[in-house]
Amino acid sequence: MVSLKHIANDVGVSVATVSNALTGKGRVSEQLAQRIRVRASELGYRPSTAARALKSGQSGILGLVMPDLTNPLFPRMAQTLSIAAERQQVGILIADSHGSPKTQSRALQQLLDRGVDGLIVVPQKGVSPDPMPVPVAVINTASDPENSVSADHVGGGALIADHIQHIGHRHIVLLGGDPVSEVQNDRISGMLSALPSDALVRVHWGVGGIQAAIAEVRAGATAILTTSDLIALQMRSELIDAQISVPEDVSLTGFDDMNFAPIMHPALTTVAQDVDTIAARAINIICAKIRGDTLDAEGETVPMRLVVRDSTSPPKNSINRRLS
Repeated sequence: MVSLKHIANDVGVSVATVSNALTGKGRVSEQLAQRIRVRASELGYRPSTAARALKSGQSGILGLVMPDLTNPLFPRMAQTLSIAAERQQVGILIADSHGSPKTQSRALQQLLDRGVDGLIVVPQKGVSPDPMPVPVAVINTASDPENSVSADHVGGGALIADHIQHIGHRHIVLLGGDPVSEVQNDRISGMLSALPSDALVRVHWGVGGIQAAIAEVRAGATAILTTSDLIALQMRSELIDAQISVPEDVSLTGFDDMNFAPIMHPALTTVAQDVDTIAARAINIICAKIRGDTLDAEGETVPMRLVVRDSTSPPKNSINRRLS
């Protein structure tokens, strides 16, 4: 294992100089510090987490609580957060709250028991994390007063609705999974804000909402806007069973651009989160809090991106006219 003394002897400086150069402390010229960092990297030096913890009183480990790792969105986010944390030379312990507020509280306590320096929480729907004795960053949505950084879910809803109304749809169904979810409510709000006043819009939720959406299509609705790609996938399956074609009879949209969205048939129009930017910002926020640095105002929202695919098209013949 390469030590600070090894690097110091190799470069021809003191161990203290090497330590200061690698930690950004003390008075070391930038030219010399850069030479030390380059040589340390060439030699394969890795700082000792245990030694750093003893010296600083910090573990160098963050806790991350996700709401449901069976949802394809959250493993992707966890991986991106882990990569961003590595750039800050900190590790992450990940816990899954399995869709349960009680499990979320238990997971947070277990991470605290492991000695994490701070916590990143993607909270359960409608549930704020308990007060914690360590710094916390929350990834949720703008309507959550505890939110630290998130995708602009309202803006994403507006993007998808603006696309739908611009290609001519005026009889539209908005379909959410759970009205308790702040994220889904913000997405619905964004959709409603972008739809024209002459549009006939119905909002439905949950399993019953899927059947209601089919009834709406039979009554003339030409577009279904869902609050997640998973709901859109389920909606697509029910439309097939009902012998309703996408997009010939009804346009269908999702949310989040999950990995299956481009391989659905037809490929799903959706909106994509900038997960890399959200993760980097969340890691910067929690690390700054741990250091005690002054933060800019939290609650930042990161713009989403419209992804137009084959599941949307201008309205042709509504299903009730086609069957008449």
